[in-house]
Amino acid sequence: MKILVTGGLGFIGSHTAVELQEAGYEVVIIDNCSNASESVLDGIEAIAGKRPVFEKFDLRNREKVREFFKKYPDLSGVIHFAASKAVGESVDEPLLYYENNLTTLVSLLQELEKKQRAHFIFSSSCTVYGQADTMPITEDAPVKPAESPYGNTKQIGEEIIRDTCKVRDQLQAISLRYFNPIGAHPSGRIGELPLGVPQNLVPFITQTAAGIRKQLSVFGDDYPTPDGTCIRDYIHVVDLARAHVVALERLLSGNNDANYEIFNVGTGKGSSVMEVIRSFERVSGVALNYKIVGRRPGDITEAYADTTRANEVLGWKAESSLDDAMRSAWAWEQEIRKAE
Repeated sequence: MKILVTGGLGFIGSHTAVELQEAGYEVVIIDNCSNASESVLDGIEAIAGKRPVFEKFDLRNREKVREFFKKYPDLSGVIHFAASKAVGESVDEPLLYYENNLTTLVSLLQELEKKQRAHFIFSSSCTVYGQADTMPITEDAPVKPAESPYGNTKQIGEEIIRDTCKVRDQLQAISLRYFNPIGAHPSGRIGELPLGVPQNLVPFITQTAAGIRKQLSVFGDDYPTPDGTCIRDYIHVVDLARAHVVALERLLSGNNDANYEIFNVGTGKGSSVMEVIRSFERVSGVALNYKIVGRRPGDITEAYADTTRANEVLGWKAESSLDDAMRSAWAWEQEIRKAE
């Protein structure tokens, strides 16, 4: 079966492409390389033994999207990662996020509704919950006003899919609301490779330890948490990638209970920013240069998942620890510095 992975050269997309190929699927990737490198294809091929088909273009180009679906009429499923994803940047550039994250989703769904049957996995986010009232967060928790334009695009994206599924029975969709993906493939061939200054915690940690960044800023130590820093559910990217394959197979086999389903994907455990720093120092043996600075706009206090539904209904569970993820992230950082 042929599966389209949009944003397939990105962090989560590339790991999912590997897991799909190792599960026997043929992978086609669309990526505009705005935050990724074509060299990631080499890493995917080195791990999985096969190079995915690659089409380089921007999904905002509606004509290119139409041409793509004409060229590949035999797609069995779509996993949609392509989106701008930094909370802080979205606060500064809201129109960019609304254009890039929503118009591309609409274009894909417009093509899929032409098919007799379509299977669609949406890369959603725990940001849809905002600051939840209780922890851990279940799928039934209220979707609150978003704390950032990025989070709002995920909320609206889910609404678009839900409304489409109501009137298009041929569309079978799952939204995976995942928490904070970190780590890298154990082979050291692919990992998180942000262009420019990292927007996420772990690559900033590893780049600081490698001497690329002078100092790590910890945004606030006055939150109502045990050590004053924000708490998140950090999930190993390989575990997360496997969840996408399991969700896709649920749709392809017709085991879904409705034509639109939602699952949290996380470890079920919250870790503070300081706990992540300590984990890195423990597994790497490197003392990290960091400083406490003011809070960052758009950040919430804590978020970690109740994964019962994913464990029992989807049949998936995270297997790697925080230390496992930090160890693999550091190995990846060292590997890419060797290549420079």
